[in-house]
Amino acid sequence: MSRTNEFKDASRMRTLLSAIHRITTKKWRIMEVCGGQTYALSRYRIEELLPEKITMLHGPGCPVCVTPAIMIDRALELASRPEVIFCTFGDMMRVPGSRKDLIQVKAEGGDVRMIYSPLDTLKIATDNPKKEVIFFAIGFETTTPIYALLIQQAQKRGIKNFSLLTAIYTIPAAIDLIAGDTDSRVNGLLAAGHVCAVTGTAKYKEIAARHKLPVTVTGFEPVDLLYGIYKTIKQLEEETCRVENGYSRVVSEKGNPKAWEAVQQFFKPYDSSWRGLGEIPGSGLILRPEYEHYNAEKRFIFTESAPIEKQICRAGKIMRGLMTPKQCPAFGKLCTPDHPEGAPMVSSEGVCSAYYRYNH
Repeated sequence: MSRTNEFKDASRMRTLLSAIHRITTKKWRIMEVCGGQTYALSRYRIEELLPEKITMLHGPGCPVCVTPAIMIDRALELASRPEVIFCTFGDMMRVPGSRKDLIQVKAEGGDVRMIYSPLDTLKIATDNPKKEVIFFAIGFETTTPIYALLIQQAQKRGIKNFSLLTAIYTIPAAIDLIAGDTDSRVNGLLAAGHVCAVTGTAKYKEIAARHKLPVTVTGFEPVDLLYGIYKTIKQLEEETCRVENGYSRVVSEKGNPKAWEAVQQFFKPYDSSWRGLGEIPGSGLILRPEYEHYNAEKRFIFTESAPIEKQICRAGKIMRGLMTPKQCPAFGKLCTPDHPEGAPMVSSEGVCSAYYRYNH
């Protein structure tokens, strides 16, 4: 049996499910804050196997989903310029802006390129010295170290025609907001293992203590998720609140200090806007002033106009734990993967996309 298959083993899943059913005596609402975990919960139909007293809530753990409309509109404006080669991950291509998406810009003649590695953009910049190459750098703490390496390499190679359009967020700030929202009524939290692998668990210990919220760091396979749910419910039933590491094969208490030091060298925190959640203090990462020449928002002048948010999309309420995708009036009708009205229906890690594919 391979190492991966160990965490998909049916007998282990049955053992954990039996334990979860045995210890659950009250109604609990548990939120996972990772799009990969949301996807796995839907793919393996784990929610349907849990006791009826347990409700899973799906937090703002998909970077595609939380990137606000104003950033999408800025990406579209940059990508439409003849002097620009605009590079992005594939799941950003179909995220709707106020009037179009990047696929439409490409169809209209914009040089929009889907890439798999951010480092590919440096070769594109070197091969096209008369063009401005912009990379749409989105994500959480997990992907930010590669963006730090990207700037480091651009600086080392003396590449001048390169910049980042950044929409980078830090998960603990959003959790803090949601945990303090009495309407959300989150009782326990599954923390994203890949984020903690970079940052460590210190911030989550602060959140657990401040909000009396049990937190379990967990992975992405079905056994990982069930173990995380079990450990969280056990804390809730015992009326304790602490951070437990259910993903110790990857996560250490201090995370990856070297990677986080690289992030702090090139980026600093700032008050950032999240789609559906609004502005959250200290929740974003932006390039430090000494590296602003790599910041596309500083290098280019934009046509400022208020973004048009589609009122039909209920992404904000879903990511706060106030409703499920199935309760959204547009879900599966006006909003589908072929015709998404909101970002959570676009990315494979978006909760609406996962529900549509596996629960619809």
